Amino acid sequence: MIALIQRVAEARVEVENETVGSIGPGLLALVGVQPGDGEMQTRRLLERMLGYRVFADADGKMNLSLAQTGGGLLLVSQFTLAADTRSGMRPGFSTAATPVEGERWFNRLIESARIRHPTVEIGRFGAHMKVSLVNDGPVTFWLEAR
Repeated sequence: MIALIQRVAEARVEVENETVGSIGPGLLALVGVQPGDGEMQTRRLLERMLGYRVFADADGKMNLSLAQTGGGLLLVSQFTLAADTRSGMRPGFSTAATPVEGERWFNRLIESARIRHPTVEIGRFGAHMKVSLVNDGPVTFWLEAR
């Protein structure tokens, strides 16, 4: 399972001109599910997203996690993160989970996140989404749970 996390001042997701998820300060996580991902990868990725120290402490150093700051978490499914881009001029998607498996494990991630974190918003799985964000920093990291 893959997540591209971005520290944001704010972020939102729209589907058909309707806002389906929005947060103030926190993390936007674009999430890709790969074949073979399961409970272990879901648990580990959530642990890393909530615990990764990307927020400034009193000295301005990135020493605080989302769990410590209580900021929002906006989870957006993005199967293109799992694309094979090693050759050619067009991505291949055999390295991404099937839509059924992707939705299963993305939904499990949402369930777990809502149990462990107070503010969790989501996009809409499989929909054409417009994601807007104000990246704070900019701060962006690629996380993987294998």
